[in-house]
Amino acid sequence: MAKNLKIGLFGFGCVGQGLYHVLNNSKGFKAEFVKIAVKNKTKQRPLDKGVFTFDKYEILDNPEIDVIVELIDDAEEAFNIVSYALSKGKHVVTANKKMVAQHLRELFDLQHKNNVSLLYEASSCGSIPIIRTLEEYFDNEQIEKVTGIFNGTTNYILTKTISEKLSYQEALKQAQEKGFAESDPTNDVEGFDPKFKAIIIALHAFGVFAKPEDVLNIGITTLHPNDINYADEKGYKIKLVPTIKRVSKDHVSIFVLPKYVDSHNHLFSVDNEFNGAIVGGEFSGEQFLKGKGAGGHPTGAAVLSDISALSYGYKYEYKKQTQNPNLQFTNDVFVKVYFRYNRLIDLEKLNFEEITERYSGSNYNYVVGYVALENIISNKDYILKNNLFVALVGEEIAQSISELKAEKKSLAQSR
Repeated sequence: MAKNLKIGLFGFGCVGQGLYHVLNNSKGFKAEFVKIAVKNKTKQRPLDKGVFTFDKYEILDNPEIDVIVELIDDAEEAFNIVSYALSKGKHVVTANKKMVAQHLRELFDLQHKNNVSLLYEASSCGSIPIIRTLEEYFDNEQIEKVTGIFNGTTNYILTKTISEKLSYQEALKQAQEKGFAESDPTNDVEGFDPKFKAIIIALHAFGVFAKPEDVLNIGITTLHPNDINYADEKGYKIKLVPTIKRVSKDHVSIFVLPKYVDSHNHLFSVDNEFNGAIVGGEFSGEQFLKGKGAGGHPTGAAVLSDISALSYGYKYEYKKQTQNPNLQFTNDVFVKVYFRYNRLIDLEKLNFEEITERYSGSNYNYVVGYVALENIISNKDYILKNNLFVALVGEEIAQSISELKAEKKSLAQSR
């Protein structure tokens, strides 16, 4: 039987208010907000002042509160709150993907040490239940890949640049006006946000721990009209795509890059602020999930789902961690990319192993070919500083050029 939970909430911004609304309008689940901790003492809020507190310990040390729900922006303070709560034996729900990704191993250990549950479905892919799907549906099946669109802000911007021919700056401004993008959109447009989500998902899909500083993320800030024209000519759309893929028996690769997707790809039809996730299983094949990736209500609904699960004693089992003890994260892979460059020295920096397509003009140069991911990583700052653009083309990822060529041949024969 479900327990009637008493909640201590941290943060009452967009997601906090979204949670408050969806919980109080839920038809099948009830819980009580005992206290809500906020930072700004002068801000006007739509609830009685008595429910708010400015002292976090009034919530953390309250024995009547069963669940701590953390929905603040500050990742380090969020970790302080969450780790303290777990050490006190309280269950926690959070939506803070940066905090979870940066402290994933510590949080994993704290749950087991204190026999409590930490749930964070809302940290990854908005309203899409990707973590629960991996934990439950794919708990005993080997995953081959998880990929998709994990950031509604960049997807909204890219949709507008393609469909309405807006400039990057115009689309970003529109996203900010609609509340999909922050005033400082760095985490979204430079690919940090989807990287944090990919790191979290990698643990549940493969049992792999990866550190954010080791995972490549390149976003869409250097996108140029020529890159959009290339997409139009080829019948592609541009999406910012995290890739989490098993590349050998013992290795998984994780990275975030823009990607040219064709009409056969599930992500082709995922537009505006929507997210999409593709999960490839050894036996079940590809599964595709789509849902809203931005906004207070969709994220609040994901938080409520975790709170509801706690009322039944739900915990992540992390089965992949024990099933794949030898699986490790690697950047030692080759990928097929489109690379727009300015000078020959730019091209030499990436040191392509094989070029399959090339164009050189007075103001526009690009190649499509195979390159080591580590070459992109070592030249990331150079690429951004010189306003170059790199994006995945196709699905080929492998740990050697010979494997890539074999996969390329296999794909061509299957078509």
